[in-house]
Amino acid sequence: MDLELAGRTVAVTGASKGIGLAVAEGFAAEGCNLHLVARSADALERAADAIRARRQVSVATHAIDLAAAGSAEALAEACGDADILVNNAGAIPGGSLDAVDEARWRAAWDLKVFGYVNICRAFHGRMKARRSGVIVNVIGLAGERFDYGYIAGSTGNAGLMAFTRALGSYSLEHGVRVLAVNPGAVMTDRIVQLMRTRAEADHGDPERWREYFRHLPMGRPAEPREVADLVVFLGSARASYLSGVVYAVDGGAAARSGSPPA
Repeated sequence: MDLELAGRTVAVTGASKGIGLAVAEGFAAEGCNLHLVARSADALERAADAIRARRQVSVATHAIDLAAAGSAEALAEACGDADILVNNAGAIPGGSLDAVDEARWRAAWDLKVFGYVNICRAFHGRMKARRSGVIVNVIGLAGERFDYGYIAGSTGNAGLMAFTRALGSYSLEHGVRVLAVNPGAVMTDRIVQLMRTRAEADHGDPERWREYFRHLPMGRPAEPREVADLVVFLGSARASYLSGVVYAVDGGAAARSGSPPA
């Protein structure tokens, strides 16, 4: 299937590793030119060099703290008229209401929640003016499967889901599509470290981290590429009538209830 993406320009935040890097690689494979965004200049350059070595596409890097005031507007200016924006930056800490204080809560939301909103505002305005563009927000399954132990993340993700649906419900009237992807557990360095820490606390053995994946569909997390493949499709002309929709990439986990059938 020709996704009709060759020659398009894509901006990806949180692009130095994990899902963001997989998304960038997926678009590069379709012939897209890239703007990679993250905090670490060194990590970005390593990611960009790896993509350039495999694909004949242009790759620019932007080491920016997206929680800082004015960063969204600066990024939009630097990326020019990007055809596709993928918001992927930010990690909200786990913990109950008592465990996550106001300072940590606000800092996390400044990057992920308000970061997504501000970047969407900056890019959407440019896309709306030329009546063309796609925004895909990578959010997270906790926004629809609420978690007491991840209350800041569940609340923030739910807000971003509502934001995506509200903006995407009418954006197509101006030639812009806005969508979201909700990954469940994904095999990234971050989840491995989290599970190793949990296994150390629970069992005194960090090497037992894989045991926490047994309850997942297929007994494993998603691979970053499996999330990226959907993001790339949603950014393409093949998804031209889709907007204001949130898609879960979780193997059906959010829809499960009770014990599995015999």
